[in-house]
Amino acid sequence: MCLAIPGKILKIDTDHDLPMAVIDYAGARNEACLAYTPEAQVGDYVIVHAGFALQVLNEDEARASLEELTRLSALMEADAEDDSGSGATP
Repeated sequence: MCLAIPGKILKIDTDHDLPMAVIDYAGARNEACLAYTPEAQVGDYVIVHAGFALQVLNEDEARASLEELTRLSALMEADAEDDSGSGATP
């Protein structure tokens, strides 16, 4: 399964003639290429997949996506705890 994660652009630079950004993903920072979203600016939220920003989001869309990802993560953790407590072997 592949996920595109929303993050906030902190800094924009150029690397080998490609627009690159430092992206904040709820505290974790990484770089992403902005070639597909040349309109993106510092402070914007973007959806990033495989190191490429694919779409600029407004802040409400980004927050909603992050809330759903947090909810999904909690459900997956609860499911893993249920599986480990059932005595079943993988």
